[in-house]
Amino acid sequence: MRLRAKLLLERQRHLKWRALDPLEIALMILCGVLLFGFSATVVFDIVTREIGHPWLWLQEVTSTLFIYAIFVGAAVATRRNDHLYLTAVADALHGRSRLVVELIVRTAVLMVAACLVYFGYLNYLRGFGSFRLPSMTPIASLYAAIPLSGALIFLFTVEQLVNGCRYGFDHPEPDADAAAMPKVEPWR
Repeated sequence: MRLRAKLLLERQRHLKWRALDPLEIALMILCGVLLFGFSATVVFDIVTREIGHPWLWLQEVTSTLFIYAIFVGAAVATRRNDHLYLTAVADALHGRSRLVVELIVRTAVLMVAACLVYFGYLNYLRGFGSFRLPSMTPIASLYAAIPLSGALIFLFTVEQLVNGCRYGFDHPEPDADAAAMPKVEPWR
């Protein structure tokens, strides 16, 4: 199976632009690398502390990987529509009422994304006055993930809004269980 088929979620395809598919794949790979790196640095931190020779810089690397994984993951979850939002309400509705609820929810996500970009950038600029120990790296290196994530969330939400208004939010998804399960005749 190709990497594209493994990493690209085809659910709700009508809400996605094909041009952003390579970005989703790259972000999924980045999430995997960040998660692996985070897990490995935690293990190395534990091992080096247990043998009596701790690597103090590992805590900085671990926290950086963790923070970037959270914000990159939030952006990917927005593209894949895996984030937490009021799906139960929207899924129960059809037609114009569904459109209104979907627009309200995605407008709220847009506002949060705009706040992440604006206030995250302000925080990033202020982060050049504080430094992480022991490396003396500006803490802005951590805060950079916030506006970047906000920009991606904003982009993916605009994508869903445009396509949802154009094609509708209410598209029945193919039943994945029915396609995966072969028909079995009853035993006689």
